[in-house]
Amino acid sequence: MSLEGYLALWCAVFGTVALVGYTRSLTGLTAAQRSARVMGRIERVREPRHGSSQRDGISVVVSFQDPHSGQQFTVTNDSGHGERVTAAWTGREIGVRYPRGRPHAYQFTSDPWASRHGLGWPNFALFLIYVGLVVFAAIDWSWPWALIGFGVPWTLSGVWYVPQSARAVRRRIAVLNSCSPVQGRVIAVLTDTDSEGGTFTSHTPVVAFTTHEGTAVTAYCPDGLPDAPAGHGGEVTIHYDPDDPAVFTPNLASEDRSRLLDITCGTVALTLGVAAVVVGAALL
Repeated sequence: MSLEGYLALWCAVFGTVALVGYTRSLTGLTAAQRSARVMGRIERVREPRHGSSQRDGISVVVSFQDPHSGQQFTVTNDSGHGERVTAAWTGREIGVRYPRGRPHAYQFTSDPWASRHGLGWPNFALFLIYVGLVVFAAIDWSWPWALIGFGVPWTLSGVWYVPQSARAVRRRIAVLNSCSPVQGRVIAVLTDTDSEGGTFTSHTPVVAFTTHEGTAVTAYCPDGLPDAPAGHGGEVTIHYDPDDPAVFTPNLASEDRSRLLDITCGTVALTLGVAAVVVGAALL
């Protein structure tokens, strides 16, 4: 089979996958569209045990109501049910998603409305068609087309991402500086060991603090503490967002550096995309 034949077969297969996926989405038949999505409420927060693993998240008891039956459910996130809970307080809302009619198969999520149209696989199939076209152009025409094919979507994603990231960083820093800090305490240090390719041990402090509004927060604090393993029981100063206490830091200087690094990495990535397009066009 010729190169054109392989390309045609590639596009036909993944084009069919995309077409079926988009058709299912338009008719409301995807699993994501048939899922129930509700907001639950944290009723109780359990303090993590010092030295345990951070993989399970903070243990919470959550109540939610099934909109179809009207029945109320009270559940926990023990044994893994979706996303980890890394910041919790009584009364906090948390997304719950489950197959319609099967509330016991619940999954916790920070954004219950994400991927609600079930377009993940169709979009991925379109991406694979684009990759096939770029590879064909690079082989059959000349290799600089690979630079252009890589650089154009990379640049477009950077143009979309970098300004939004910069605005989010500025808002976050401004909010954390706008409210007077509170005192918190490191109530546990969670420990995980990875033995693949060598032994690596990570430590995740868990802090507890009460906001000026009276909200008692328990949250993972992976950044901003200089000596996490020895921090158990120590006092920390917490800067937080009054509208969302899950946004906090014990170290404003460290927060500034990490957010500046995010912007720098995004800018470098955007520059690489532009450079790839320019070099590819120049070499044609």
